[in-house]
Amino acid sequence: MSALPLSGIKILDLTRVLAGPLSAQMLGDLGAEVIKIERPGTGDDARAFGPPYLTDPEGKANNNNSFYLCANRNKKSVTVNIAKPEGQAIVRELAKDADVFMENYKVGDLKRYGLDYETIKAINPGIIYCSVTGFGQTGPYAPRAGYDAILQAMGGLMSVTGHIDGEPGEGPMKVGPSIVDYMTGMNASIGILSALYHRDARGGQGQHIDVCLFDTVIASLSHWLQIYLVNGKIPPRRGTWGNGGMPAGVFRCTDGELMVVVGNDGQFQRTCAVLGAPELASDPRFVKNNDRVVYGKEIMAIFAGLFLKQKVAYWLEKLEEAGVPSGPINDFEQVFADPHVQSRGMRVKVNHPFEPALSLVRNALTLSETPIKEYRAPPLLGEHTEEVLGGKLGYDAGKIEQLKTQGII
Repeated sequence: MSALPLSGIKILDLTRVLAGPLSAQMLGDLGAEVIKIERPGTGDDARAFGPPYLTDPEGKANNNNSFYLCANRNKKSVTVNIAKPEGQAIVRELAKDADVFMENYKVGDLKRYGLDYETIKAINPGIIYCSVTGFGQTGPYAPRAGYDAILQAMGGLMSVTGHIDGEPGEGPMKVGPSIVDYMTGMNASIGILSALYHRDARGGQGQHIDVCLFDTVIASLSHWLQIYLVNGKIPPRRGTWGNGGMPAGVFRCTDGELMVVVGNDGQFQRTCAVLGAPELASDPRFVKNNDRVVYGKEIMAIFAGLFLKQKVAYWLEKLEEAGVPSGPINDFEQVFADPHVQSRGMRVKVNHPFEPALSLVRNALTLSETPIKEYRAPPLLGEHTEEVLGGKLGYDAGKIEQLKTQGII
């Protein structure tokens, strides 16, 4: 088995909350050494986004909550007060032999601390410096802070998410999880990997990467946004309706709901047969997918009545036999009880000081030659401060104790 793809890459991670930490976590999963810089005492802002928190064996209040745990495995936590000159000096020392410097402070904030790109570049010309923000490094909104829900709204995602106009509960709707943060984290990882390849495989230089939530959410709207760019028409909210093949959406059965996507004309014919209404396949309104899009409300209403005749399990079995894509509406408990999810090993266990078998969700990448095998628990606040400052910077016990006394670490 080969070493992990990013073995030997050193990352200095000054990001907080979700998008940046998720990116650094992915790179850590792939073998990079990730040193997470946190504020003494409070740490990453995400540590306050609870409950729930893990239970301290001694019953003490702690800052290891689900929000923090989901984005910080395979990292080392070092506490440094970057508001003080001595703390800034520590970060610059660590940056000297780092490959990647990640931050998600407001535009211009780190320049005050001598931790901006130009300063770090001067001491390490090959550095890949990735800035993750709400609105980017340029433009009129650059100074603003940005959170996932705000960008879902401003970027157009909420405008096309939610119940169809005229239905109960109509209006813009936020996607449940912080999906823009997650996608931004993925973009940051792609940018960092691209910059590393340019530098190391192509003989290029280090560079500054500007990744933001606003750009990410707009780019993620893909064919929805392309509709507007092609014909100038703003797509309506479609609820659970599909975005290509029709009919597609959630259908209620006698004991619950299921999701069906009829992706082509052949699948439509087979679905009509399964539903006991083969004549629908020859109805002039529904023969071709483009026709079914035009008469979407009609075919969806007809299908809704037919699906109400049987249980979810019955329809899932028949649709599977007919080769029509469908699935149950699973809650999280059902997701992890699914035998396919279990076979893919999506739940992994790590040894956390508070919980010996803490469950996490594994990295979604499966690599044949360099599989991700090791998952280390998200660190306690400052867990690796002495190890990193002593081992990498050569600080002795006396100096480390002095820094603690001064509130630098």
